Amino acid sequence: MEKCTQTARGPVEVEVVGTGIPVLVLHGSPGGIDGARAMTQFLDKDVFCCIHLSRPGYCKTPLDPIAPSIDAEADLLAALLDTLGFPRVCVLAWSGGGPPAYRLAVRHPSRISAMVIIAAISSSWVASKPHLSERIMFGTSIGEWLIKYMATHNPEHLVEEALKGEGSLRGKKLHAVIQHILAHPAQVKLIADTARTINIGGERKAGWQNDVKNYADIKTLELECVSCPVLLVHGDADSDVLPVYSQYAQARLPNSELIMMARGTHVSFYAHQEAEVVQERARQRFREYD
Repeated sequence: MEKCTQTARGPVEVEVVGTGIPVLVLHGSPGGIDGARAMTQFLDKDVFCCIHLSRPGYCKTPLDPIAPSIDAEADLLAALLDTLGFPRVCVLAWSGGGPPAYRLAVRHPSRISAMVIIAAISSSWVASKPHLSERIMFGTSIGEWLIKYMATHNPEHLVEEALKGEGSLRGKKLHAVIQHILAHPAQVKLIADTARTINIGGERKAGWQNDVKNYADIKTLELECVSCPVLLVHGDADSDVLPVYSQYAQARLPNSELIMMARGTHVSFYAHQEAEVVQERARQRFREYD
């Protein structure tokens, strides 16, 4: 079970699951330890040791009271690795987990052996203003209940709405992807599990608001200074974090590879016709650089 662990830089809600190659897991914005847990469903816990955590301001991990910056988060992650006794790890980051992953690699390069960065922010990002329906669905306890209900009783509708909201696919292209996902229970489960973690209110509100502010203010993440190998994965129909963010990163990272998934939404690494193939590429990257 997860617990709050005290580090030299403050407490972190964290759990360590599995044995083998250590993988530090950085969820998106919003999210939490439950989102990190969902992200590693494709990793065999007999091969990979997954370090799930809530990023600052999410769930039980508090914000830095003095300067809740991206760099402060990176230093907190390094302190967590010290406390847990991991001298070196791989990193798996999705979406809003990208900026702290990059800054960790810049500020503490000896701690990172390889990174897999999924549909992630790599430069200044301004959150779109949510519609009233989105504020109700993702910012209230009623919306949180509705998502949990759909995840249990109507996953087909949840899959359709998730792909519409996270990508630009429509019509026959959207229908084809939905039908594929519905035929693969693991992909349906990933969308359902992730949907439960994206409420921007309650115990996730502080983290969400901090990310929105910090990411809009990004001048540079110093991607040119990241020395470890990076596998970038993005869907070309992602409307949440546009594909240009991974293209921008790939052009600046010294040792990187970009996989652009055709007809892929923001969740394509986990829910897509080629998801299993790309996931195996990610596992192989972690095994290569352990």
